[in-house]
Amino acid sequence: MAPMTQLDGAVLLPDGTPVRGRGRRDPLPGGPRPAFSLCLGRPGHDDEPEWAAAWIDWPDFRVPRDRAGATAAIVDAYERARSGVLVEVSCTGGTGRTGTVLACMAVLAGHPAADAVAWTRAHYRPRAVETPWQRRWVRGFAERTVQRRL
Repeated sequence: MAPMTQLDGAVLLPDGTPVRGRGRRDPLPGGPRPAFSLCLGRPGHDDEPEWAAAWIDWPDFRVPRDRAGATAAIVDAYERARSGVLVEVSCTGGTGRTGTVLACMAVLAGHPAADAVAWTRAHYRPRAVETPWQRRWVRGFAERTVQRRL
C-alpha cells in the first residue's frame, strides 16, 4: 500500500490509516486541512468546522446519547480515512471523547478491543479515554461492530 497523505499531528492506526485527534479549543495545526471532521459534542452549540463534518451528540466526560448513531458515524469516519480522506476527530479538549473514538477506530483497524485504550494512550495521549464508562463504551463498540460484520 502506498503511503497516504496525512494531517499534521495524525496518529497512525494499527493498519496504517492516519487520523488526527484534536481539541477544538487548540489552534488548528499547520499543513493540509481536514476534508472531513467527526465532531463530538453538542451540534449547534460548538464551533462548526469550515469543511465537511458530522456530529455525535456526546456530553463531556460521558458517552454518546445515541449509541447506534455514534457507532455508525465512527465506522463511517474510519472508512473515509481508510480510503484516503483526511479525517479529524475532535471534541473540546481532545482527550476523553476524542480518545474514545480513536480507541474504537483502533479496534476497526484490527487492534484487540481489550488493549485498545492502552494502545490509544500510548499512541495519542496518555490520559485518553478519561472515564470508566468511556472505557466500557469502547468494549461495547467492539462487540457491536463485530456482530455487524458477521
